[in-house]
Amino acid sequence: MSTETNYTFEEIRPEVETLRQRINNLRRNLAQYFVEKEEMIDLMVVCTLAQEPLLLVGKPGTAKSDLVVKFCQALGVGGEEYFEYMLTKFTEPSEIVGPIDINQLKDGRYIRRVSGKLPEARIVFLDEIFKSNSAILNTLLTIINERKYYQDGKPVKIGLKMLFAATNEIPEFTELAALRDRFVLKIESESVRHRHFDALLDKGLRNETYKAFNQRPWEGITSLEDFQKLKTYLDYLMVYGTDGKSQDDRSKYFPKEIYALFKRIIKTLEKEDRIEISDRKVIKIYKLIRTRAFLFHGGVVTKEDLTLLRYVPDRIQDFGPIREKVDTLLRLE
Repeated sequence: MSTETNYTFEEIRPEVETLRQRINNLRRNLAQYFVEKEEMIDLMVVCTLAQEPLLLVGKPGTAKSDLVVKFCQALGVGGEEYFEYMLTKFTEPSEIVGPIDINQLKDGRYIRRVSGKLPEARIVFLDEIFKSNSAILNTLLTIINERKYYQDGKPVKIGLKMLFAATNEIPEFTELAALRDRFVLKIESESVRHRHFDALLDKGLRNETYKAFNQRPWEGITSLEDFQKLKTYLDYLMVYGTDGKSQDDRSKYFPKEIYALFKRIIKTLEKEDRIEISDRKVIKIYKLIRTRAFLFHGGVVTKEDLTLLRYVPDRIQDFGPIREKVDTLLRLE
């Protein structure tokens, strides 16, 4: 088995601990430049390793964009490998996936010019994602679900590894249900000025100085390739184990009592709080929990890893109550 970078499982294996260390160093280092954003950064790292989209929810000015930009810079992702765009109800697909090539159209071919657009990016940040119209919505669902777009009626794979999206609010319109469901985890970026006024000023001014002098001290710790390698290793491990034979991942990495608690929390959220968790979402939550456990402490899932269940609600008004419910259920065990 090989990856896009042509690394095999056996080639990656000797450097797994080094990869884990570098990625964990990124988590800790990046948190130094923000106030109370450790939780968000942890989720950004876990979701990027699992290559699952993450939704950042919060009012303007709560560091959502800055977090994504610094995260990408820390990975050395820039130029055409990074694409960001603010969506409105007037945004057209050509602004996202590229305009139609007029010369090709004259020859009867419907080809988009994708240079500098989403199809060439490896990390994408879409601000105000729920303001997208139906044309953009259909395009995004295909990209998120299948990692592809269409050229002249034929599907073309894209190199997207991570999609970050931001929104001030999460609309409850039925037509947006499919898009909401694609973001397995959602986290609120809260204002910190009332609790940490001095620290906010100190770190904010320091970041402004870095920007003025074009300095990026958060760069160079790890790379997107490190994430890709570690994901390849973990994907293989979940299916084949270290000996290359098919295995039951749960029996080795998900202790029975923790697995039972995992199922109980999901059932409780569905029954008592009316949180909708689709079959697809259950599978992805499992993978994200395993990814967190593997990255943070080497493999076996603990109760702490189940805290990812805090972030499954779709509605902003459920964020606080569900977080409290999950934490309470974990403490009771």
